[in-house]
Amino acid sequence: MSGRNETATGSGAAEESLRTVHGTRAHSAYERAVAACRYAGVTPDAAEIVPKDPVGRAANALRLSARSLAALDASAPDPAADARCARNTAATAALAAQVAAARQSSEAADAALRAALAASGAAAAAAGGTAPGRDASLNAAAGEAERRAVAAARAAGWSEADAVTV
Repeated sequence: MSGRNETATGSGAAEESLRTVHGTRAHSAYERAVAACRYAGVTPDAAEIVPKDPVGRAANALRLSARSLAALDASAPDPAADARCARNTAATAALAAQVAAARQSSEAADAALRAALAASGAAAAAAGGTAPGRDASLNAAAGEAERRAVAAARAAGWSEADAVTV
């Protein structure tokens, strides 16, 4: 086997591993978004092509995230694209958290919103930089921020313990 083939195979394994990291985070953020929308009473029929309010924006973002996850699951691994999908889904979860927090005034809701915003920011950092989707420390930070967002959403009562996983 040539060095080139070994490198390509090693690269493929690394890309698959990164796909798992980003895909897990993206699916977790989507589950958080669904749970927050459900808590806030946001239904899929509230989605609009040109949303006029936070509820419409959250429903539309959820619809777009579902499409993005379907494309992620059907495509070949691409760490930069996979990280962007996780970033976009985390942004959807942050938007959903804003809608849910607006419906529930409590310290737990405020903490869940802050955690969702932090997870979105960490996902954006992991998707950017000089090695989009490939920076191990940024990916780890995004994973940890997602875990904190899941815990905060549960504490706020937005999701059941078994409904959202990371």
